[in-house]
Amino acid sequence: MKKKSPAKTNKKALAKEKKAAAPEAKSAKKSYNVLRGMRDILPREDKYWRTFYRTGQHLADFYQFNKIETPILEEASLFVRSIGKGTDVIEKEMYIFEDRDGTKVCLRPEATASIARAYIGNGMWNNQQPVKLWYWGPMFRHDRPQAGRYREFFQAGFETLGIKDPAADAEIILVAYSFFKDIGLPVVIHINSIGTPAERERYINELVSYYRNKRSYLCEDCRNRISKNPLRLLDCKEESCQKVKESAPQILDWLEEDSKNYFMKVLEYLDELNIPYIPTPSLVRGLDYYTHTVFEIYPAFDDAEPKEVSADKEGEQKPATSDNNSLPAQAALGGGGRYDLLVEELGGKPTPACGVALGLERAVNALRQQAEKNNITVRDIKYEIFFAQLGDDAKRLALKLINELRGTGIQLAFNFFKSSLKAQLELANNLKVPYVVILGQKEVQDHTVIIRDMESGVQEIIDQKKLEATLKKKLSKVNGDK
Repeated sequence: MKKKSPAKTNKKALAKEKKAAAPEAKSAKKSYNVLRGMRDILPREDKYWRTFYRTGQHLADFYQFNKIETPILEEASLFVRSIGKGTDVIEKEMYIFEDRDGTKVCLRPEATASIARAYIGNGMWNNQQPVKLWYWGPMFRHDRPQAGRYREFFQAGFETLGIKDPAADAEIILVAYSFFKDIGLPVVIHINSIGTPAERERYINELVSYYRNKRSYLCEDCRNRISKNPLRLLDCKEESCQKVKESAPQILDWLEEDSKNYFMKVLEYLDELNIPYIPTPSLVRGLDYYTHTVFEIYPAFDDAEPKEVSADKEGEQKPATSDNNSLPAQAALGGGGRYDLLVEELGGKPTPACGVALGLERAVNALRQQAEKNNITVRDIKYEIFFAQLGDDAKRLALKLINELRGTGIQLAFNFFKSSLKAQLELANNLKVPYVVILGQKEVQDHTVIIRDMESGVQEIIDQKKLEATLKKKLSKVNGDK
């Protein structure tokens, strides 16, 4: 038998070692992408998000809504019980998994059920009623990513618990309408009433009877909805189902006088407030806990005629597109309504309530489109002063002076990493500040600073101790304060 030479054996062994090591080397170079349906919110977008948060905070303070934060992780049965087993959220979209102790938990798909749980668990029924709360944070649904729709999405919401009054419904709608108005987005409210559970049950029987006779014209999803969740038949966007819906019975015809009167009072408030709205008989909302008033919020751009459409809790319609950078004209920006039975359903005392959730991704896209269309620059902070410095000694002192000005209310910009005065003045010019404070080596020694008027180019030297007072005086003239 012919023996293999040691050299050949060593070569083969080395080749095997290299081959075995190759996947390891390849693995070390693996690059990671964001998960499908998730995304990074980049610094260039932060100006929109900060604007939205400040707007929400301002409205909450004015209308006396207190901030609440609930856990992102909740017991899964909380949402199964509140949202409803037959809904798309529960059947298809919730992120559910078992905790280490065997408890089924989920990433929250919406916030209202969590707030109802918090209301019960923290004894808020003992507080002065109504309890008015607002929130801001991420929600999660394993839905097909589409325009403005992500698997992690953000909502701002306002909830009023402990009172049943048309004024409460109108106030919630007013806050939502004002949110978009204040950030510069014209919107219109689509509104309907779905009455009490008893009224809705009678209507559903009629609706099912009608749709069963039209079964052959329906899409596959709607054929399943007939028995599982009939109200969602009115939400289908398939063309064949839209035609069937045109002659479907309307829920308003099945409401009793008390429910009709309640709804009319809500509309009277909206008329008084001059809030634009469209009665939308097919609007039913996607979650089981709603009663009486339901509404959704749609863009009212000049080139977008409102149409009857519907959305999920976070106010996101399901358009047939996968472009996450463009917003369909009729994509809902928010939605809500009254949910008088939810707190009791979750084990609390009978507690009427109403609320709204605003879809922030959709709002960001809509505001960006409006800004581009009208050539408007959306600025996060309007800076008033730029602080420029030259040299190491000036940089150290500048940091101290800037920190001393931090609590004065003056919006101050600076950049310690641009060494030339020309580069810093260019930054100041881009920010459109009226004045620049200049601190160089000479000013450090003289305990002075230079204030440059960016419009006229005139400069004056002042004592460092008088910097705050001088800046406030100059800015008061710019702002027209006397």
